[in-house]
Amino acid sequence: MSERSGGPLDGVLVIDLSRALAGPHAGMMLGDLGARVIKVESPVTGDDTRSWGPPFVGPEGDPQATYFLSCNRNKESIALDLKSADGRAVLDGLLDRADVVVENFRTGVMDRLGYSTTALLERNPRLVVLSITGFGHDGPEGGRAGYDQIAQGEAGLMSLTGSGPDDVQRVGVPIADLLSGMYGASGVLAALLERERTGRGQVVRTSLLAATIGVHAFQGTRQTVAGEVPQAQGNHHPSIAPYGLFRTRDGAVQISVANDSLWRRFCAAFGLDPDAEGLATNAERVSNRERTIAVVEAAFAERSSADLLVDLTASGIPAGRVRTLDEVYAWDQVASQKLLIDVKHPVLGDIRLPGMPLRFFDVDDAGEYETTRTTHLSPPLLDGDGAAIRSWLGEKAA
Repeated sequence: MSERSGGPLDGVLVIDLSRALAGPHAGMMLGDLGARVIKVESPVTGDDTRSWGPPFVGPEGDPQATYFLSCNRNKESIALDLKSADGRAVLDGLLDRADVVVENFRTGVMDRLGYSTTALLERNPRLVVLSITGFGHDGPEGGRAGYDQIAQGEAGLMSLTGSGPDDVQRVGVPIADLLSGMYGASGVLAALLERERTGRGQVVRTSLLAATIGVHAFQGTRQTVAGEVPQAQGNHHPSIAPYGLFRTRDGAVQISVANDSLWRRFCAAFGLDPDAEGLATNAERVSNRERTIAVVEAAFAERSSADLLVDLTASGIPAGRVRTLDEVYAWDQVASQKLLIDVKHPVLGDIRLPGMPLRFFDVDDAGEYETTRTTHLSPPLLDGDGAAIRSWLGEKAA
């Protein structure tokens, strides 16, 4: 049995039947919040991501995929053959005690296994079932397999990303998977809250398609309201200027001049005319984007990026650099926000993982104090907790 360590979901039991990334990310988020998450994996091979690499780390005879490590912290693992009597009996015992089930099988797979949503809620009426699919559980393409890059393309995100319309690119992380996991976890929290009022669980559904369309934001309303078809245009904002990545003498910096007041402040700092024809308002600067970029880069041409960032900050202009990931994880601001956690892995020993992006605080007469989960479980070995979980089920049944 794993040590509990607090958090808002302490006492909530999550059975994670999912694999790959979308469902496991949702399960990890719930674990970060304090839930006990039991990951059910296939015997022998386990989750698909255990074989996704390189990179692999650890001893030659027991390599560990860094992909798996990225989305399975704060979980326990049990290997079950769900087509066997024993596997089903153990899963049934877990379902009877669970608060949440997470699954991301293709539409119909859970039904064929005998675990349709109807069957799950008949078995445990308080259960919240999160189901993540590629393109939705119903509709003309409801049974279609979903993989992140395909979803990025089908949901239009790739058409917005890249240097231009003829150079579309996927986002550098599997964002459709991650977003569906995030939306799914949010839906679970809402369903748990509603259960407090009704006493009943429910089914929460999302998909890679839905989650990606859910973050179209202003690009979506450009199409649905204004009738425009947005296209990729590189590192500059389609509705604000100057806002993007600008070349300097030795590299580049990013600035966000998001209103006309900031534009006037920017011009004062760099000796530019804020009322120059065609540049006085944001709408004009967007319409004359290439000229705006040229004006800014001319002002930056003889300056180093480091000096520019100092001056931009002193002038109150939002600015920044583009960091590599090694620079990000070495940044003291990242450490101050507790975005790195240290765990002890049974094979790898002490390892450092990216941490959760939420913190929780309480306030009493003595002031504010943090209540965020402080101790974390390393991503588990396949069936690493199987014996303990079976023992716990036996104790509960006794």
